[in-house]
Amino acid sequence: MKFLGTEISPLGMGCWPIGGKMYWGEQSLGYTRSDDDVSIRTIHAALDGGITLFDTAAAYGAGHSERLLGKALKHRPDALVVTKIGVGIDETSKQISFEPFSPDQVSPAVDGCLSRLNRDRIDLMLLHVNDMSIGKAEAVFDELDRLKSAGKLRAYGWSTDYSQSARAVAARNNFKAVEYVMNVFFDAPRMQNVVQEERLLSLIRSPLAMGLLSGKYDQNTTMASDDVRASGENWMEYFKDGKANPDFMRKLDAVRDLLTSNGRTLVQGALGWIWGQSETYVPIPGARTEEQIEGIAGALHFGALPDEIMDEIETLVTRIPDEPDRPR
Repeated sequence: MKFLGTEISPLGMGCWPIGGKMYWGEQSLGYTRSDDDVSIRTIHAALDGGITLFDTAAAYGAGHSERLLGKALKHRPDALVVTKIGVGIDETSKQISFEPFSPDQVSPAVDGCLSRLNRDRIDLMLLHVNDMSIGKAEAVFDELDRLKSAGKLRAYGWSTDYSQSARAVAARNNFKAVEYVMNVFFDAPRMQNVVQEERLLSLIRSPLAMGLLSGKYDQNTTMASDDVRASGENWMEYFKDGKANPDFMRKLDAVRDLLTSNGRTLVQGALGWIWGQSETYVPIPGARTEEQIEGIAGALHFGALPDEIMDEIETLVTRIPDEPDRPR
C-alpha cells in the first residue's frame, strides 16, 4: 500500500517499549527491561522482516525512543517515521508533563523531534493529546501547516480515540491520518466509519492490548512495579493491580483457538483480526526484542483472518462500549 507516495507495509513497529523509563512525578509510565543495543537490533530486524513504518513520540522515554530510532535508521531514509508532540519532556530527569499544549510550543517541539531523529523532515507528525478540544487542536494544526510549507514535515494527523474530533478536522489539506485504539476486544466502529469515509490512514494503537494478546501473561503473572502496566492509571484496562485483567482473559480464552487457526501464533491471529476489518489498516504493535518483532512480522505471511473466522469471533466476544462523548 502507498502513503504519501511511498510504498509501506501494512504493519508498523511501535516504539514506546524501546524508550525505557519515563515518569510523571513518581509514577512510572515506561516499560522496564529495555536495552539500547537490543532495541537497535530489533529495529533492524523489523526492516529485515518487511516493516517500513516506525511509530514513536517525543514522550516515549522522554526523547530516548526518538534518539534510538534516529540512530538505527541513519542509513535508511526510505523508512517512514511517525512521531508525536503535545507532551512535555525533560530528557535529563526522564520526566514528562501534561501541561496544556499551545500553538507557540509547536515549532520548538517539532525541531526537537527532528534533532533527536536526526532527520531533515518528519514523514507524519501526530498531535499526542487525545482529548484536546477541536478549537485548540485546529490552532496547533495551523502551526503544523506552516511547518509543512517550510519543509519540516510531510503531513500530520491526530492520536485520538474520539471520532468527532477526527471528523471535525479531516478536511484539512495536510491532515492525513488518525491513530486510535482497536483490537479484538474493542472494534472502534465510529472511528472506523470516519477513517473510511474520509479516506484517512488508520494507524492502530494497542492492537495486542498492551501485550495481553501475546498470550505471555496469565492470572499468576505480576508486572514489575515500574512497568506502565502496573501503574493503576484509569485508562489501563487490560491490566489491574499489575496483573492481567480477568475479564479480558476470559474473552481471550473464548477466541484463542480461532485466532491461532491455520498455524498462526496468537499475536499473528490478533493482527490478522485487524486486517480482517480492513487490509488498509496499519497495526503498530510495540516490540522490545528481536524475537518479538520477528513473530510480529510473521503475520504478514498469513494476512487477514478468513471471513468465517471473523464472523465466529463476533459471536463469542462481548465488546467494550464504544468511545465516550468527547469533553467539550
